[in-house]
Amino acid sequence: MPIAMSHTRPLGAVRWILCAALALTLLAPSTPTLADGTLRLAVLKFGTLSWEADVIRHNGFDRAEGFSLEPSAFAGPQATLVALMGGNADIAVTDWIWVSRQRDAGRPYSFVPYSTAIGALMVPGGSDIGSLADLAGHRIGVAGGPLDKNWLLLRALARQRSGLDLANQVEPVYGAPPLLNAQIQQDRLDAVITHWPYAARLSAIGYRPLMDAREAMSELGIQAEVPMIGYVFNEDWAKSHRETTDGFFRAVARAKSRLAESDAEWERLRPLMRAKDEATFIALREGYRAGIPKGWGAEERVAAERLFEILRATGGSALVGHSERLAPGTFWDGTPD
Repeated sequence: MPIAMSHTRPLGAVRWILCAALALTLLAPSTPTLADGTLRLAVLKFGTLSWEADVIRHNGFDRAEGFSLEPSAFAGPQATLVALMGGNADIAVTDWIWVSRQRDAGRPYSFVPYSTAIGALMVPGGSDIGSLADLAGHRIGVAGGPLDKNWLLLRALARQRSGLDLANQVEPVYGAPPLLNAQIQQDRLDAVITHWPYAARLSAIGYRPLMDAREAMSELGIQAEVPMIGYVFNEDWAKSHRETTDGFFRAVARAKSRLAESDAEWERLRPLMRAKDEATFIALREGYRAGIPKGWGAEERVAAERLFEILRATGGSALVGHSERLAPGTFWDGTPD
């Protein structure tokens, strides 16, 4: 499946976001804005969240909601979570499996969807690799490590199709996404399983997706579009700073709407995107737009429970801890207990 290269704007997604924002508004208590009015957001310096934060600040969406967004850039995903857990950030972005594991350990973090985009298995345009079975005997780059969700999904699918574990069929090479992109361009890897922005960058220079995570989930029986990545925060903090929390998500809704509709906004963001050419710029823009969540209701949450089971069966306790199911409260409902 192509990496979201369509130029069709997700109008349904925008409608969902605006409806979610309205729901948050109606649920918000009538308490005054905090005196300091600052919300600290942990971002990756060149990550997609930094684009969204820039849109919020540039357009004054935070000020319109009575708070000031203060993004802090970190070198890697783990550093953003350390900042969150250490009280140096109020909100970060990661997956709901991390949230569930934290809740099992007694730490009340919660999750609100950020994106449905995950990643893809990319091969050179002229590669003779045409299926998962063809990966056998090849060197495959895996972004992040052995517990990467894209890698686990493809392993689960290969096991369903043929009863084989890809981990025993290929030579996995674990590393950071930028390094793996460089390695495959130097012909040191035969394929890479990587996060969507890096897959988009490869697609812009002629690499093709053999399979993306959404396709894998669909074949594994997950038909709903599940947002794997989301904004995470301590729910006790969110409840005690309710007006600022709700204001943040209304600002997020406006930013996503602007990015879904406005090509001019993307032109303004171009320097932050580090897109070396027009094809890369378009791939990143359309990849972000395609990942805007279109819904987050009962169907998606049930699908997330099933996805947890699949990932647990492949990743084991190293991924999910000792829990057999998603911890209650993993997904923020925005209402008091």
